[in-house]
Amino acid sequence: MFSSLSTIRHIGSFFDRRRQFCSFLAIFFIAFISFPVLANAHAYSASYTKITMDDKKTELVFTLDTLSLIELLPDIDSNKNWVLEKSELKKDRHHIEELITEGLTLDKNNKEVTPKVENMKLVKKENKEFVSTTLIFPAFSPGDTIVYNDGFYFNDTGANYVDLISADLMGQTSEAVIQGKERTWTILLTEVQQEQGQGQTTQPDTGTVQDQAKAAKPVEKSATSTWFSFFKLGTLHILTGYDHLLFLFALLLRKQTFKQYAAIVTSFTIAHSITLSLAVLGWITLPSRFVEAVIAFSICYVAAENIFRKEIRHRWTITFLFGLIHGLGFASILREMSIPKSHLAVALLNFNLGIEAVQLSLVLLLLPLLSFMFKLKSSRKIVIYGSYAIVAMGAIWLIQRLFF
Repeated sequence: MFSSLSTIRHIGSFFDRRRQFCSFLAIFFIAFISFPVLANAHAYSASYTKITMDDKKTELVFTLDTLSLIELLPDIDSNKNWVLEKSELKKDRHHIEELITEGLTLDKNNKEVTPKVENMKLVKKENKEFVSTTLIFPAFSPGDTIVYNDGFYFNDTGANYVDLISADLMGQTSEAVIQGKERTWTILLTEVQQEQGQGQTTQPDTGTVQDQAKAAKPVEKSATSTWFSFFKLGTLHILTGYDHLLFLFALLLRKQTFKQYAAIVTSFTIAHSITLSLAVLGWITLPSRFVEAVIAFSICYVAAENIFRKEIRHRWTITFLFGLIHGLGFASILREMSIPKSHLAVALLNFNLGIEAVQLSLVLLLLPLLSFMFKLKSSRKIVIYGSYAIVAMGAIWLIQRLFF
């Protein structure tokens, strides 16, 4: 009799595992069918603007990711593979020039200045393709007010777009972030008097020395370069980083004590803050394909733990290790700005604070909901099937990042 009961239990356990496995296959199949959508989904658009100003000319290099370009000009992707090829760039260069020169303006004293398009080429940053366009404007003089306008996606409220500006203005460096409704960056070139020995000029006929000389000093007038712009950039970066959010959700999905939850959140924060800082400073560099693949794997691993581990203990350790990799993922957007080290500390601190603000808010929002869920009789099934869905999504991202 006991042998029969044991056999029945084994059979029941077998079919239970089989149902779970079939559920996983179904979830994976649905995710795999939607793979082209996942691969082409474009929730985040980033451009980089480098402005170099001297007494001869003003050079503006605008670098926009190709997915954004294809979204804005769908016809340039003639084979509809969501990849902008050199032949397509060459064929539709005129249309791309029109888009960029209409979307970007550099005004002098409230009058638009017409640029000359000097160069356009495909470049690769990390594992993404960008189109880099060099625009040449006339030189500006002391007393001029210069306004940079970015009109890309301005009327598209559903788009998450950011323009990261780094500038060398008459020998002085500056940074700004354009996002949301803040689409202008204003610089006033003021005249300053330099003391003798600093920029002095000599009159050869008389031998006299001009004690003072006029020079241009840039003064920022817009608020986009304040600490708050980098704070907002951090919040936008984490909110559109669905893989980071899914990893955090997978960590919290399994029932644990408040102390364990606190240890998880703290270890993740410390870990990604370390590598974020080191990567932006240039002290750590890993291939972006490897970083993104490990981030996807971390999602699969934690979700699989939720399914197969009977007890969750010391999860903060694995969270810390994976958090180091996630920090490298956070760093990519700031690293491309090439912020001078003298300005880096403030930008980095506020960017990280933006990430932490969103992360903490989500945790505080999720914990009461999860606490309610754990009281339900079906909570275990919700955790299991939810974790299967997370594994499937992580696996799709892992395949995409390794092979595509």
